Amino acid sequence: MSSPITDHKLQGDELPEVIEEYLEYKHGVIKCIAFNRRGTLLAAGCSNGSCVIWDFETRVIAKVLKAKDCTAVITSVCWSKNGHFILVSTGDKRLTLWNVSTGEKVSQAPLDITSLHAELHPVTSIPSLCLVTPLYSAPLIIDLFSGNSTVLPVSLSENGNDSDSHFPSCFNHHGDLVYVGNYKGEILVIDHRSIQIRAVVSSSRGVGINDIVFSRNGMYLLTNSRDRTIRVYKNMLPLKDGLNALGGLGTKSLVLCHKFRDSTTHAHWKAPCFSRNGEWIIGGCIDDGKHKIYIWDDIGRLVKTLTGPKEGLIDLAWHPVHEIIISLSLTGSVYIWAKNYTEKWSAFYPDFKELDEMEEYVEREDEFDIVPEIVPKIRQSKEPDVNHDEDADIVTVENDSLLSDSEMLEEELCFLPSVPFPDNLEQHGIAGTVTHGARSKRQRKPTEKLLKLLGETAKKPAKKLYWPDTGA
Repeated sequence: MSSPITDHKLQGDELPEVIEEYLEYKHGVIKCIAFNRRGTLLAAGCSNGSCVIWDFETRVIAKVLKAKDCTAVITSVCWSKNGHFILVSTGDKRLTLWNVSTGEKVSQAPLDITSLHAELHPVTSIPSLCLVTPLYSAPLIIDLFSGNSTVLPVSLSENGNDSDSHFPSCFNHHGDLVYVGNYKGEILVIDHRSIQIRAVVSSSRGVGINDIVFSRNGMYLLTNSRDRTIRVYKNMLPLKDGLNALGGLGTKSLVLCHKFRDSTTHAHWKAPCFSRNGEWIIGGCIDDGKHKIYIWDDIGRLVKTLTGPKEGLIDLAWHPVHEIIISLSLTGSVYIWAKNYTEKWSAFYPDFKELDEMEEYVEREDEFDIVPEIVPKIRQSKEPDVNHDEDADIVTVENDSLLSDSEMLEEELCFLPSVPFPDNLEQHGIAGTVTHGARSKRQRKPTEKLLKLLGETAKKPAKKLYWPDTGA
């Protein structure tokens, strides 16, 4: 039915398997998560209005962004393309654009309604336009600097705006079109500059759409409908200048590729999304407080199911570069899923042989004889031509072929310095934007065996210690 997105060389062997680590924030419950474009920084919105930024390489909190007058829950976080800005939407009907490096507010825009999701324009380096998806209203295009807002249409009919419905929306890859899902099961392709509907694609036949997401490379679109089905469409428009090419395609701009549904449990799906380059599709199961993640391949097969702790799942994200999945639970814990690698000593030394059982080794007569005339020649011939006096470049960030849009004209922000601060910030008079350093260590989930041992140790009475009298 569809052309394959990629060849299946891995066959799921490199997919995440276990929870490698987990992250928590002491001062608030995490409600949403988002990676920057290179996956070096992870932003999380909390229930107390704080936006926490982790250095994902070291798992250390690098910065916390928080307005003094904001205590409302953060509903969404979104990075700019170059990573210098973060857009935060809060439950008190406000949008705040932060400068990540300085920790200062760039702009703030009040809203008349509560925003469920806010997305920055995907192309502009200094973001001004953003797409806002309210809880129960039509999507908006808002200029963060002027405060002007434009309501997007959600139906061809004049009476199509239902105030009790949710209308998920997203930009396309180049940002010249907006895709909106409505309660009729239609996908509207809208030119947000002229505020005109350019195409309507029927999706779920009268069943409302809950989520609509583009892949990172812009080639595929995903919808999550109320009939508990995830649908994947192939985008037939070019990545650039798709608005001009839309006139000749119309309803054929999206072609249905696959449908994903749990025919056994008929589970509801939460936060479905694509992998880093569209090879896999993941979705979270939210029935009965489960923490399950389903992974499908591009030909519609269920490849793997990940089962986490007995905590509900509210958000998912796939690392932009590595095969790592981030899941967020109802309790605010951020779980990092990765491949469970086993050590292979033969990879370090090709002549090393791994044995299942002990074997008696018989030494050859000339095995350890040193031949001084031959060994240096062999080493000299194998030694590469390397200039050891040349300084290594540790500053320049090379373009990554795994990223769908690795060409960047301006400098990206990939890392933040970690500055330590005391645990109790209020007693030291520190307010507003704060940074946390290395006091947030890596946290690993204890195994069942360790928990059992700790439980048995707690039951044993403490032994008294008697020190010998030294006469002092």
